[in-house]
Amino acid sequence: MKVGVVTFPGSLDDVDAQRAVRIGGHEAVALWHGDHDLRGVDAVVLPGGFSYGDYLRCGAISRFSPVMTEVVAAAGRGMPVLGICNGFQILCESHLLPGALIRNQRQKFLCLDQRLRMENTSTPWTSAYEEGQEVVIALKNGEGSFVADTETLDRLEGEGQVVARYVGENPNGSLRDIAGIANERGNVVGLMPHPEHSVEELTGTGTDGLGFFTSLAAAAFA
Repeated sequence: MKVGVVTFPGSLDDVDAQRAVRIGGHEAVALWHGDHDLRGVDAVVLPGGFSYGDYLRCGAISRFSPVMTEVVAAAGRGMPVLGICNGFQILCESHLLPGALIRNQRQKFLCLDQRLRMENTSTPWTSAYEEGQEVVIALKNGEGSFVADTETLDRLEGEGQVVARYVGENPNGSLRDIAGIANERGNVVGLMPHPEHSVEELTGTGTDGLGFFTSLAAAAFA
């Protein structure tokens, strides 16, 4: 598959995401925030970083970039879209996912190896995992606390849209220990931890994050 990785001004993990895409067996296509087309890609990754310097709210300016107009339209047609950390924030600001990400509960930037429990393995990004499987994936954020109103949280729980939860101590105060969610259709996934930093034994936290990228192969033939 051809997987587009968007670079915004201030993106930090776009090259890492491209590498993870290639390790996952796909062709990585570099997309720019000013692009008006997606260059024929089959899926899109919005990487981590500080897009547009995180001025206003994180992801609030990125929402209005030309490429996001195309991403929103493509997601509406069913294209798989993965937002990682800042990408998750952009998805929420673009209303592709509900809720919001706010400042961590302890008002500190976090960088740690985080244990997660996979809750929804039916999305194009998570099918390589088993339901209930625990994995360790790198986490680094300053505004990673997921919040939403009770009705939205109940709906996410009831419809199986919670993709992953934090195991053990909640690192950032996310409501109901939510680390990642999907839209109703399941093609759009937002995740606060960084699976692209957990795809090789030599560096990072091992290879537990690789499934987010190898899952796409199964989705292509589903």
